[in-house]
Amino acid sequence: MNAPELPLDALPLDVDPQETQEWIEALSAVTGAYGRRRAHYLLDRLHGADAQVHGDFRGAITTPYVNTISVRDESAYPADVQIERRLAAMVRWNAMAMVLRAGKHSNVGGHIATYASAAVLYEVGFNHFFRGRTDRFAGDLVYLQGHASPGIYARAFVEGRISEAQLDNFRREAGRDGVSSYPHPRLMPDFWQFPTVSMGLGPITAAYQARFMRYLEDRQLTPHQGRKVWAFLGDGEMDQPESLAAVAMAGRERLDNLIVVVNCNLQRLDGPVRGNAKIIQEFEGLYRAAGWNVIKVIWGGGWDDLLARDTTGLLQQRMMECVDGEYQAFKSQDGAYVREHFFGKYPALLDLVADMSDADIWALTRGGHDPVKVYNAYAAAVRHTGQPTVILAKTVKGFGMGEAGEGQNVNHQLKKLNADAVRAFRDRFELPVSDEQLDDIPYLKPEADSDEARYLRGRRAALGGHIPSRHAACEPLALPALSLFDAQLQDSGTRAYSTTMAFVRMLGALLKDESLGRNVVPIVPDESRTFGMEGMFRQVGIYSHVGQLYTPQDAGQLSYYRETRDGQIMQEGLNESGAMSAWIAAATAYSNHGVTALPFYIYYSMFGFQRVGDLAWAAGDARARGFLLGATSGRTTLMGEGLQHDDGHSHVLSSVIPCCVSYDPTYAYELAVIMHDGMRRMYVEQEDVFYYITLLNENYAHPALPDGARDGILRGWYALRTMAPEAEPAARVQLAGSGAILNEVIQAAQLLANDYAIACDIWSATSLTELRRDGMAAERWNLLHPEAAPRVPYVQQCLAGREGPLVVATDYMKIVADQIRPFVEGRRMVALGTDGFGRSDTRESLRSFFEVDRHFIAVAALKALADDGALPRNVVTEAMQRYGVAADKADPSR
Repeated sequence: MNAPELPLDALPLDVDPQETQEWIEALSAVTGAYGRRRAHYLLDRLHGADAQVHGDFRGAITTPYVNTISVRDESAYPADVQIERRLAAMVRWNAMAMVLRAGKHSNVGGHIATYASAAVLYEVGFNHFFRGRTDRFAGDLVYLQGHASPGIYARAFVEGRISEAQLDNFRREAGRDGVSSYPHPRLMPDFWQFPTVSMGLGPITAAYQARFMRYLEDRQLTPHQGRKVWAFLGDGEMDQPESLAAVAMAGRERLDNLIVVVNCNLQRLDGPVRGNAKIIQEFEGLYRAAGWNVIKVIWGGGWDDLLARDTTGLLQQRMMECVDGEYQAFKSQDGAYVREHFFGKYPALLDLVADMSDADIWALTRGGHDPVKVYNAYAAAVRHTGQPTVILAKTVKGFGMGEAGEGQNVNHQLKKLNADAVRAFRDRFELPVSDEQLDDIPYLKPEADSDEARYLRGRRAALGGHIPSRHAACEPLALPALSLFDAQLQDSGTRAYSTTMAFVRMLGALLKDESLGRNVVPIVPDESRTFGMEGMFRQVGIYSHVGQLYTPQDAGQLSYYRETRDGQIMQEGLNESGAMSAWIAAATAYSNHGVTALPFYIYYSMFGFQRVGDLAWAAGDARARGFLLGATSGRTTLMGEGLQHDDGHSHVLSSVIPCCVSYDPTYAYELAVIMHDGMRRMYVEQEDVFYYITLLNENYAHPALPDGARDGILRGWYALRTMAPEAEPAARVQLAGSGAILNEVIQAAQLLANDYAIACDIWSATSLTELRRDGMAAERWNLLHPEAAPRVPYVQQCLAGREGPLVVATDYMKIVADQIRPFVEGRRMVALGTDGFGRSDTRESLRSFFEVDRHFIAVAALKALADDGALPRNVVTEAMQRYGVAADKADPSR
């Protein structure tokens, strides 16, 4: 009899259990006779046959809601569980104590619940898997979840790496020996390796770190040592787009050096992650589809016997039926509640636990709290090859905090516990703290000659150095002379080219340099041909771990698309976040890999800081060293593209990152001087800064490097030339510009000299941001040294003795030029810029529209002179008529 055709989703659990059992027995027989590979082949053929006929097969992408590793496949725990349990209890207590004591002393607070849920996940890793750096081994890289920082400090205290005073100064770093709130290498440069607390950045940077590790190995810059990148994430954090942005890349690249551990405690900051669904199942399907090895650690060992005795599958069915909101509620109650609401739905399940007390039921733990389950998952992940691994570990947020916060929505923000909760915590973990000591919440550490202390030292000795631990020592590079860029230092004559092309030629010279070439890392997001870099495809190749498995369409061309395992260019696709993450990995390679890389990441400037600003801040925190090149910069240089391509604000955004050194050069020689000095500062002097340099796509002739200009180029301001009229000057004005607009400034000076007999001193403002920082430093010094001779800001020194008002024009918002206004005392200043939304048009039309062309600059200069009383006001009106500047012109900033 034919069964009625029903939608797949409407099929009952099992319409014919006997037939189902026969199929299962047949599968078991094949597996027993020929192995799982043959059995899976047959299943795949069945799936394929159904899809070929019907075309709509919906195969399962998840496995049952139980542990991936079966009990029969588990290895015995290779250590003294009781010693580890006592050590872990001390770390748990210290993590709680430092937050509670900080709350008492200074009210700065901290997080307790995140580490409480993840303690076993970390302790198993620290005791058995995380390998530190030694003289012979470069060490694993571990991205630690930011909100778990109290637990990491607590363990470091037990290890003797952090003092009690430092713990008491948790989150108090200003003027005292404290420890930072979260992982911040900028603030604790010998301890933290990776900034991870801006949620979502840990996942993406860890994945690209794993890829860059493989890049270094494939290019033989570092030996292949089987190192791993571990990334600890929160399930709530996974809602961030960046958290999942690199999942497909890692699967596609088969990064088996990457192990991701997602702490699935089912809670965000304010409530359930997936209250109406199951986050572990969601992640399993997502990662599995992307080509990852997925290991679920859902249930602790106490469930093994129940699952073994559940021959009907009803317990697994009930486990799957419950949504995460219910699981969270279970853990906020007690054993009686779990009996009634979980097991009580089906009488057969109540019978299954009939011989268990409510306390026994309450003692059934989740897998992430069982060291045996976690150990086996980690061991399987380390052994696995050919795929990255994700471990989905189910835990309870606030585990051990009892009624004060275990499994409750409020526990992420919980920074205080009452005396009863502290006592309950002590009792639960059997800690050696007397009732009289409870008010003080003392820190705990094993005696130096105790079994616990010896065990702790022995495990870390066996695994190498401590983790986390940052190593910054790296040999300075041998910097070639500035003459390496000699072609860019010379006058180009009538030959016109853009600063983007100047950069590409300089990059080519670096790649050919015997001392630096191998260490250069060009990074592009899929704009190589736009930037004229296609010639490098053949020269150094595009990195691919598998080489090139196809004949490219342009194979017959000189600059064909050549992928190779030892390729040097990192081509990250249309993915600025991924490219920036790759750049961060390269820019911190001196610390994490003991290799100094010279990364040059070039991209459309509009798609830089505004799109990856959080990653740029993380780069500063991580003490990155490298170059960011914002190409096609400025709001008026990119003809025809329009609003979302025209950058008028990247220098505003870059200016707020303290370690970002920003320049907007106009000429090739300026770019050469800046890049050469940047390499000196970062790779010889080893300063923890990175550079943002904007590049243009506009072609024009380039003069030679003027004598004596180098220092001014680097400080951000130097005298370019003076434009004097043939007759006696009627007045004098100071004109400055940068990037695309400096040539307009020069043309404006020519107009003023020819048409109005105005003498013009022309300044190239290569970095208005550096000028502002210099001015602020002088102001601060003067404030703190009231009796000393005052220091004079550099830009004020340059203008000293020069007459006339100052007009500064850039291709960016006026606030960029306005940065130096406080430091040009006693002089009228006019800032011109491109405030407003971008437009599509020619360069000439756009510059006229945004009021930064030569005519508007000339009018602005004449107006400033008239305001100073140096010219009659009717001269300004006449100039507006002459140059076509309408008084009723629409405001471009609106």
